Amino acid sequence: MNRERIVIICPGRGSYTRDTQGYLNKYIQSSSNKIKYMDDERNNAGLPTLTEIDSQKFKASIHMKGEHASTLIYACSLVDYYSIDQSKYKIVAILGNSMGWYSTLSFSKSLHYQKAYGLIDVMGSMMKNKIIGGQIIYSIADDDWNINKDLMKQCLKEVEKVGAKISIYLGGYIVIGADQEALNTLLKRLPKKDNYPFQLPYHAAFHTPLLQSISKEAKEIFSKDTFLKPQTPIIDGRGYIWSPWSTNETDLWNYTFDHQVSNTYDFTKSLTVSIKEFSPDKIVLLGPGNTLGGAIGQILCKLKWKNIASKKDFVSLQKENPFLISMGIPDQRELISQFYENPIISS
Repeated sequence: MNRERIVIICPGRGSYTRDTQGYLNKYIQSSSNKIKYMDDERNNAGLPTLTEIDSQKFKASIHMKGEHASTLIYACSLVDYYSIDQSKYKIVAILGNSMGWYSTLSFSKSLHYQKAYGLIDVMGSMMKNKIIGGQIIYSIADDDWNINKDLMKQCLKEVEKVGAKISIYLGGYIVIGADQEALNTLLKRLPKKDNYPFQLPYHAAFHTPLLQSISKEAKEIFSKDTFLKPQTPIIDGRGYIWSPWSTNETDLWNYTFDHQVSNTYDFTKSLTVSIKEFSPDKIVLLGPGNTLGGAIGQILCKLKWKNIASKKDFVSLQKENPFLISMGIPDQRELISQFYENPIISS
């Protein structure tokens, strides 16, 4: 049987929302032993377990804080990844958005899932006492998902004026990182468009030089021998491909804790490289949720992939024969998962 070739996308911070409450317990079946390990680790550390937090009514002050959100998102992505029916689908590459890079390392076997959990827990908790800077998100696409180049130029000019940095290139969005004073200025100066710009709650100035102290601290905590060659090609935030054959583990460690932490994460380029180099039959977005769905569609539109030239084209294709399978959407999940929701939801 010929397997369809798929590229996996791992979401980052902000993907666990009010709408995804209960996601982990609902789909835990594929990886209950792995989640039990994480719950035991948190219990031993005096923290609420991931399954407990997932069962609680959503509160931004709990579910969106780094010390909870990071590992909760990883756990949700993990149960999705291990539910994929690999007798029907061949995973040809894996990539992530921002924190999703750490999930990418785990699912490619560059990091054992237990070590990945430890890494994500530490990196997500480093600023629990004081968050360094923050992030705002801004839309630079029109209603048809085409990039407004004039607005893009204006945005970049304003960012440069206040000494801010681009944290993430995210399809038709730009995520900007800076100290709070600069962000406050940008929130006033950038042209209002629907709800944009707005600040992402509990987010630091990820992927900017403001986090160089975090980079230095991480390098002191995590040893180079923690990393292995990936068993599946992975694509980083520069669009660079780390191959199972040629990857230097020390270089991978260095990128993860240096460049990746304090420089722009170009998700647009990462996904573009995955599509052009691996030409997948499908793209699979792991949960929780589907917050990256629009950005992925905008990137496909920019590439004119599968003759997608507008939002209308993308929506039409998704209805007929989805190219993007979002595991956070039940009907699409059924296309690829060999496990369904847990009949007994843990309380």
